[in-house]
Amino acid sequence: MTEGESARWLICPADNKVTRQLRLYCFPYSGGNATAFVPWQREIDPAIELCAVQLPGRGSRFRESPCTSFKTLIHTLGDVLCARQRQHPLTFAFFGHSLGALVAFELARYCRDQGWNMPGHLIVSGCRAPPLREQSRRLHELPDAQLIEKLRDYNGTPGEILDNQEFMRLLLPIVRADFALGADYHYETSAPLAIPITTFAGQQDHHASPHEMQEWQRHACAAYQSHIFRGAHFFINEEKRLVLDRLSTVLLAG
Repeated sequence: MTEGESARWLICPADNKVTRQLRLYCFPYSGGNATAFVPWQREIDPAIELCAVQLPGRGSRFRESPCTSFKTLIHTLGDVLCARQRQHPLTFAFFGHSLGALVAFELARYCRDQGWNMPGHLIVSGCRAPPLREQSRRLHELPDAQLIEKLRDYNGTPGEILDNQEFMRLLLPIVRADFALGADYHYETSAPLAIPITTFAGQQDHHASPHEMQEWQRHACAAYQSHIFRGAHFFINEEKRLVLDRLSTVLLAG
């Protein structure tokens, strides 16, 4: 994969004149895109270079068909990662929220299985450990009205947007594609990862409770730690300052 091709998948807003110690790849939640993470670069520790993953079908890639095959996405992201790391070598880590946490986890396993360089740290946020996921959920098949109410339950989309029919006509296809992507995921038992895993959980998150998040410990044979924040599923927005401070501490410790 060329640098130009991989650039479509990544938005890296860092100032190239600043020396970075570590690159953090951020994977978005269902219905989200890279712009959710881009502002973090201004607020996170400057030693960290942030690279936000932009999936097809949104943002500057809105004309492209969304990806609904989980394995295809992981294989493609593996190529993207290799191209970026080859062209701009730097120690790196993964952060993913909700669906993005699954993507980050499986991409780390894929890197291991391919014999590639591994992320130095995996941070999973707001996502049940893979064996706990409900395989029967097919939210992408819900009628529009029910799907909108499901989004309202997640509390990550402002009510004025959910009530805007014109805007929702644009957003719902992306949401459906991401929920289809999640439905296509099937966990396969494998050896724990030999890298540190950290979990971020919201105290009031009934989609991925702090107790359920603890199950991620089974997937780490290296260091494991967990952090709980006030808020529900989108605590990463509600408690953004604390989340970014904790990210910086976790990634730059030692």
